[in-house]
Amino acid sequence: MTTKKTYSARALASDGILSVLLLITGMFKIPSFLPGAEFQVSAPFAVTIAKNLGFKRYLMIGIASSLCGFVLGVQNILNITVAMIYRITAGAILTLFKDSKPAVIISGPCGTLLSRIILAQLTGADMRLLLLYALPGMAFTAVTAPILIKAAENWGLFVQ
Repeated sequence: MTTKKTYSARALASDGILSVLLLITGMFKIPSFLPGAEFQVSAPFAVTIAKNLGFKRYLMIGIASSLCGFVLGVQNILNITVAMIYRITAGAILTLFKDSKPAVIISGPCGTLLSRIILAQLTGADMRLLLLYALPGMAFTAVTAPILIKAAENWGLFVQ
């Protein structure tokens, strides 16, 4: 006999809101000391979602976010490819090392690292420059993701 897991209306609504928030936070850029190296606020937010809701639900939220961005014309296939590489890498690290603070700290930077390496391969860009410009964002994610996770847990922001 198979068990059928239900998806509550509350979880569906919260996942829709999280998808839109993930899309919107991806549009906000924080300036960096390196010209052209601004970074997205969505990276630590994505790690927070993955840590609190699990890989499968995080991936579905990310797919919905990318689909919305594509339909609205603010993302293209290359943007979505980079985002999905980030999501799969960060989510896999958090899944493999559950409840590990080092996993929370390195998951975002590792996702960024792998997505930049693949972006360089796809576009022919200099991988070293892509990684150099990603370093401030990687550091920002490593520092802020644990803070956001703690805040979300204290405030009870995520529906299980």
